[in-house]
Amino acid sequence: MFLSQVTYIWIDGSSPTQTLRSKVKILPLTQETYAPEDFPQWSFDGSSTYQAVGHDSDLILQPVCIVDDPILGEGNYLALCEVLNPDETPHISNKRRRLVQLMAQGGYAHEPWLGFEQEYTLFSGQQPLGWPDRGYPAPQGPFYCGVGADEVFGRHLVEEHAQACLDAGLMLYGTNAEVMPGQWEFQIGYRGIDSESADPVTVSDHLWLARWLLYRLGEEYDITAKLHPKPVKGDWNGAGKHTNFSTREMRDPKTGMAAINKAIDALEKKHREHIAVYGHELELRLTGKHETAHMSQFIAGVGHRGASVRIPRPVANKGYGYLEDRRPGANANPYEVAAALVETICGVKITQESVSDKVSS
Repeated sequence: MFLSQVTYIWIDGSSPTQTLRSKVKILPLTQETYAPEDFPQWSFDGSSTYQAVGHDSDLILQPVCIVDDPILGEGNYLALCEVLNPDETPHISNKRRRLVQLMAQGGYAHEPWLGFEQEYTLFSGQQPLGWPDRGYPAPQGPFYCGVGADEVFGRHLVEEHAQACLDAGLMLYGTNAEVMPGQWEFQIGYRGIDSESADPVTVSDHLWLARWLLYRLGEEYDITAKLHPKPVKGDWNGAGKHTNFSTREMRDPKTGMAAINKAIDALEKKHREHIAVYGHELELRLTGKHETAHMSQFIAGVGHRGASVRIPRPVANKGYGYLEDRRPGANANPYEVAAALVETICGVKITQESVSDKVSS
């Protein structure tokens, strides 16, 4: 037995965009301890996180995803948690529970795989990292996937974050500098490793943990990562979270393109519903410019980066694979994005009886 520092991480009740909270519990653990059920529930003051009122503020943290803590090192853990009411039903701010239910009630039968392309902007004080104190840098063009001190800013933090994600066991599969100075992207999700599950719940959990690590490591450099979909007004690309999605039928060479086109038709019919959960102030990004379709329109196309939904050219050439939903904003809750895709593409619904089910890890 040894004493371990376990960082309990949860999503708060901030509106219109939820944010992360965390606190550390010292636990006597064994070397074998790793599953969520090995970690106890813990209460917290919901009145301080926009999740309860002061006269009845105790809420419960239920660990649901455990990874190694790459910052504190061996024997310490990060515990992503769901927020529960005192009767152990899911709190209204707990968006994960709905995705879990959708997957359990038919989602898994379609074997969906997910990948998120999380864009973000690094800020030093009130300015994007690398921007001049007054005015603007050169127009976008040389910065995307650039190299050199005059084109790329914040690589030290980006590389440290990438290594931390890998050390934690998160499904990181890439990083790159984006088109605006100080803007970056990392990708979480399917990466072709047989022992991993790229199901929507697991990938969404990993994205939240990767976000937490980015914020936490930024503290060391006094750099803030922001997920606003239009961090700087003007002739700059916004920040999105392009979402790659496939089902077993879409990946099958015999049924691939037919299933992809069917999925796109379903997404078009539910366009407004998806936009509603794809991030606050999304209208600032989805303007029809800067590699986006206008928020009021639904456009699909092969290799079309100005579309709502893109079929990658290699997928069209092979005739099977996945689609890319380019609409979600960088600040969208991955649980809500994933739930919308599973519900629309897989046709899954939640039965009324399951809504109040008690949460278990």
